[in-house]
Amino acid sequence: MLWLTLTLAVLVGASLGLLGGGGSILTVPLLVYVAGQSAKEAIATSLLVVGATSVAALVTHARAGTVRWRTGLVFGAAAMVGAYAGGRLAAFVPGSVLLVGFAVMMLATAVAMIRGRSTEPAGGEGRDLPVALVLVEGVVVGLVTGVVGAGGGFLVVPALVLLGGLPMPVAVGTSLLVVAMKSFAGLVGYLSSVSIDGRLALAVTATAVVGSVLGGLLARRVPHEGLRKGFGWFVLVMGMLVLGQSVVGG
Repeated sequence: MLWLTLTLAVLVGASLGLLGGGGSILTVPLLVYVAGQSAKEAIATSLLVVGATSVAALVTHARAGTVRWRTGLVFGAAAMVGAYAGGRLAAFVPGSVLLVGFAVMMLATAVAMIRGRSTEPAGGEGRDLPVALVLVEGVVVGLVTGVVGAGGGFLVVPALVLLGGLPMPVAVGTSLLVVAMKSFAGLVGYLSSVSIDGRLALAVTATAVVGSVLGGLLARRVPHEGLRKGFGWFVLVMGMLVLGQSVVGG
């Protein structure tokens, strides 16, 4: 199943490069149901994979000038605090409960993606978010990241577009900075109680990085609205499958 795992990992990277999120939503089910990892090990591994892959995709977006560094760093710093706390908190939550929580996050994300209307500003690069709002949103999104292993890109991107007034390509690029920061913070929290398979993690990460580079190159050429809705339906189906498996298995 290793080759299937690595092949599907390309989709993980591509989703990050194209949409600035979605990596963990794909990575956790991939590691659990294809690679055969436990829920907690899969979540911890996904944080490493998504963090490293986001950095690779971030480079492509930075070269294209679609990253708002100040907004991303403030949001990311707040999210790291929440992610670390979430990773430590997850040690006291059963793996089956984490999977159910992850499935619920997938379903909520999918519905938001499918129903979301285009809110991209007509022009300009928007404004900086109020610091207090950034801190609150960052901690909340980071906490979700740490507990259920969700990178939170699909939570960050809407916030940057709706509240920060950023064009979609800039929100995607900035989201990668936030996702990378809080994924690594969540990983540190998880490693206090969970060990990961280093060889598998590196193999999946390397493959996902290739996908992220391809996704980043295509980001400005693919209609984001149609892609987001199509991906939303895909995530909805996967979320239902994960939730069903978790309930039946529990």
